[in-house]
This record gives sequence, C-alpha cells and structure tokens, in this order.
Amino acid sequence: MSLTLSYPISSSKYEEYHTALLVIYTVVLISGTISLTLMMRIMKSTTTSTMSIAVLNLIFTHFIFLLTVPFRIYYYAVHKWEMGNEWCKITSSMIHIHMYMSFALYVIILITRLLTFYKKACQVASFHRMHAILISFLVWIIVLITVPCIIHFNYGKDNNDNDNATHCFQFGKSIESALPLNYTISILIIVIAIALTAFQANVLWVLYKKHREGCTFQQEFGAQLKSLCFALIMVVCFIPYHIFRLSYLNNVDRLEGTNEIFLSITTFNCLDMLTFLGRRSCNICFVGKAA
Repeated sequence: MSLTLSYPISSSKYEEYHTALLVIYTVVLISGTISLTLMMRIMKSTTTSTMSIAVLNLIFTHFIFLLTVPFRIYYYAVHKWEMGNEWCKITSSMIHIHMYMSFALYVIILITRLLTFYKKACQVASFHRMHAILISFLVWIIVLITVPCIIHFNYGKDNNDNDNATHCFQFGKSIESALPLNYTISILIIVIAIALTAFQANVLWVLYKKHREGCTFQQEFGAQLKSLCFALIMVVCFIPYHIFRLSYLNNVDRLEGTNEIFLSITTFNCLDMLTFLGRRSCNICFVGKAA
C-alpha cells in the first residue's frame, strides 16, 4: 500500500489549488458529519448482524478520517502548517488509509450480498456474528499498530528538510521506490470496482425481471439496491482518482495540484451512509420510531 502524495514544489504553485481544496474539505466535513450522525441513530434501532458490523467498521473509518479534516481546512485557509512534521504526516496519510479501508469494506459488503443472492447461504451462515467481531477487532489492532510505525519510520522520510517546515502534504519523493506497487494497486482497484458493479447491476436486473413492477416492494431488491449504491460510490469516488494516478506516477511534480484535487474527491464517499436513508430510516431519525 502506498501512502504518498507528491514532490515538494513552490508554495505559490501549490496554493493556487487551496481555495478549491478548502471548499471540498469543508463540504465533506459538514455533510460527512451529518451523514454519520444520522446513521448512528439508525444503527441503534437495528439488530447486530454480519452486515451491520461491516457498516459499523465503515462508520468508524469515516469518523477517524473526519477528525483530521479540520487540520486540512485550517492549512488550506492560512497557507501555513504550524503543527509539526509528524502531525503533518499523520494527517496526510489518513486520507489514503481512509480510502483503502473504505474500499476493502465495500468489497466485503458487496461480496456478502452477492453470496446471499447466489444461494450460497451456507457460506454466509458459517460466518457468524462473533467471527465478524473478532476479525474486525484484529484488523483494527493491526492497523493501529503498523500504520503509526510506517508513518514514523518510512512515510515522508525524504521530505524532512527545513525548507518545507511550513508546508504540508508534499511527500512524493518516497513514491519512486514503490512505482510497481502503486500501479498494481490502482489497476486492481479499478478492475475490482468495475467487476463488482457489473455483478451487482446484473443482480438487480435479474430481480427486476422476476418481480417486474412489484420489485420495489421486495426486501431483497431494496437490499441489493443499497449494495449497488455502494458499488457506484466506488466507481464515482475511487476510479477517477486511480485512472488519473496511472499518469500522475510518471509526472509527479507537474501534476501535483491536480492530484490533490482528484484525491480530495475520494473523500466524498463519507456520504455513503445516506444510502441507508429511506422513509422508515427517516422516521427513526426524526420521529424516533419506525413508520
């Protein structure tokens, strides 16, 4: 996994993108916070299942990332970083950690839905709730232990010079040692996202042909429709960045500002919880009981 951004460049060249980035991250922070707040109220009224555990992990991933967004907003507003290089590296790396963790959880949610649809219930049933909880716990322990070590000892190690003490999110020198890995990850994300979206769209088409006009009243159709929304979020938020990244890897210095814009677009997946808001969910949020 690569957690790199860019080569150091002059502040004047980079600051021309700050206004756009300031607007994007402000929108993400406000709308993402509202989305997570509504979803947490909904989750209180649902039973704990393997799927809901995956969703809770996704909520936690968004929550940790949103905690770092105010620091980005402040930096893009004042054009100056005053919180030290270590915190700069943590804030910078969180956008990548958030993207890859979100992608992994989307894949888990979509595959679980697909297995359920294709009548492989025994495989889904064997993955009990306790197994999901234990795996989630182990994954977060690994992430919380290994990621800080990577950030401290490797991330941005070539960009600790004093000339950039007041600038942040410019750690591209490290990318030169991981070009094959970066290409591989980007291609895999593009292929997997497209494949899962195609499978999910096919599931909805099959259900539509089976139930026709009555499909909207089928619980299974509603569940699979939400899964398609997750797949489309991957397509809209992640694929454009990784397609662009294939060019960016060979033109890091020249495409620095554009890379920051594409990278910021990936954070709009914080709004994915809004896919759960139906009429019943809105009643739970705003009335306090199901319709």
